[in-house]
Amino acid sequence: MDKLAYTALSAMQSQSVVRAAITNALANVSTVGFKDSFQIASSAVKIDGPGHDSRFQPGLTIKDVINLTPGTPISTGRALDITMNDQTVLGVQTPEGEVAFTRRGDLRVSATGVLENAGGELLMGEGGPITVPAGNLITISPDGTVFSQLPTEPDTDAIALGQLMLRDASTTELVRRRDGLFEPRAAAFKGQDFPTGPKPVSISSGVLEGSNVNPIETMVKMLDFSRQFEMQLKLVKETQSIDEAGSTMMRLP
Repeated sequence: MDKLAYTALSAMQSQSVVRAAITNALANVSTVGFKDSFQIASSAVKIDGPGHDSRFQPGLTIKDVINLTPGTPISTGRALDITMNDQTVLGVQTPEGEVAFTRRGDLRVSATGVLENAGGELLMGEGGPITVPAGNLITISPDGTVFSQLPTEPDTDAIALGQLMLRDASTTELVRRRDGLFEPRAAAFKGQDFPTGPKPVSISSGVLEGSNVNPIETMVKMLDFSRQFEMQLKLVKETQSIDEAGSTMMRLP
C-alpha cells in the first residue's frame, strides 16, 4: 500500500508545477505581448538509493518553451507602440546587465532619456541602449531603426538614433526567465544575445500585440488538473482505509 500512496503523493506534488504555469497564463490573458508556453511533459523517474529497485516517481521534464504564435493585434495609432512580426523578438537589458528578450512593444522614453517599455525594461539597440534627445518626436521604421525629429522643424530630415535589437527566434527555442522575460534554452546563450534565424525581422508601428493565451482552453486545463488532484487525494484516503481494514483483520481475537 505504501507504493500506491507514494506514487499518488508524488504525482500531486509534480502537478503543482503545471497548475502554477496554467495559473500564470490565466493571470496574463490581458497582458500586452504575453506568450503562453508549450505543455510541460511528465515522465517516470527512477529513485536511486538503498533498498529494492521498486520506486519510480512521476516527475516533470521542464520544457517551458515559449509559444511565439502571434496574439491578437490591437491598433493604437501611437508611434511608440510596436508589434513584432512573425517570430521576431526584441532585446532588453535586465537590472543585472544581462540580455533578455520580450514581445512587449508598448515603448516610452524614460525620465533619463532612454527607450524602455511599459514594464520598465531598458531596450537594447545594436550598439547599446538608445538615448532620445529631450522634446523630439520619435518614429520607428519597419526594420527597427529609431528616428527623431524636432516638432518645430518639420521640414528637416529625421535623425537616426539607433536600431532596435531584433532577432528571429524561428530556429531558437526560448524559455521563460524568473522575471517573465525570454532567453535561449541553450546554455551557451543564457543571458546573452543569440544568432538571428533565417527569416527577416520586422515590426509594425502603431499596433500592439495582445496575449496569445486562449482563456477558455486554459480554464478547461485548470479544471481538468483540479479534478485530477481531487482524484489522487481520494486515492490516498482510500489507500489509508484499505490499510486500516487489513490491520484489523490481522488482530488476534
